[in-house]
Amino acid sequence: MFLGHEIPLLYADEHLLVVNKPAGLRVIPDGYQKNLPNLHQLLTEKFGRLWVVHRLDRETSGAILFARNAETHRHLNQQFQNRQIKKAYHLLAIGSLNNNPLEINYPLRVNGDRAHRTVVDFQRGKSATTLIHLIQSLQKRILLLEATPQTGYTHQIRAHLSAAGYWLLNDPLYFPWDHPPGQSEAHPRLPTHYRDICQPLPIRRIALHSWKIEFYHPVLQQIFQITAPYPEDFTMTITQLQNEGGI
Repeated sequence: MFLGHEIPLLYADEHLLVVNKPAGLRVIPDGYQKNLPNLHQLLTEKFGRLWVVHRLDRETSGAILFARNAETHRHLNQQFQNRQIKKAYHLLAIGSLNNNPLEINYPLRVNGDRAHRTVVDFQRGKSATTLIHLIQSLQKRILLLEATPQTGYTHQIRAHLSAAGYWLLNDPLYFPWDHPPGQSEAHPRLPTHYRDICQPLPIRRIALHSWKIEFYHPVLQQIFQITAPYPEDFTMTITQLQNEGGI
């Protein structure tokens, strides 16, 4: 089912709704350009008043949850605070990973440098955990990965991938560390060959997709698990890399 402006509706009832956010669309108004379209505004035009429960970065696509009344919003916020809402992201990254899951436990500090990045900080950072497992190895050392954040800090997945030596395709801020995290706040420049790898690929934005969200419906009193199909640029990139030959 599609709403206006090509926003796929994944689930809706009188209490909440879940949509598949397109990449390139902000969740809430831009702080500098308030007239730009945003997801909350577009959905409000169709559904009436909505409460924002969580956010996705502008370039991130995928499942996002909204409340349709204050009471549901309160319940869902409580679930987020108690880390009861589970999210899984699919992403494309350059790196090396075997079939064993990877647990990244570096402490993070949000807005930790001049570029407003989330940085690894062993003194002032907060405990953060991201689980990574391999879905498929593709051509050009590109991996299709699933990331499951156990905590919910801004840019957590991007910062943890960077610290663990991976580069999320087309990410302009978080590059792989060439030294142990925490020794310096300066990230190395993006290697030229990484740019060359991405140049012929269909995806032109950060290759991150909110694939699944799991939550407890406070009124129906049951656990919902909702997945969001990949957008076209994500699917086309995977297909192209499969056709070129896997490893």
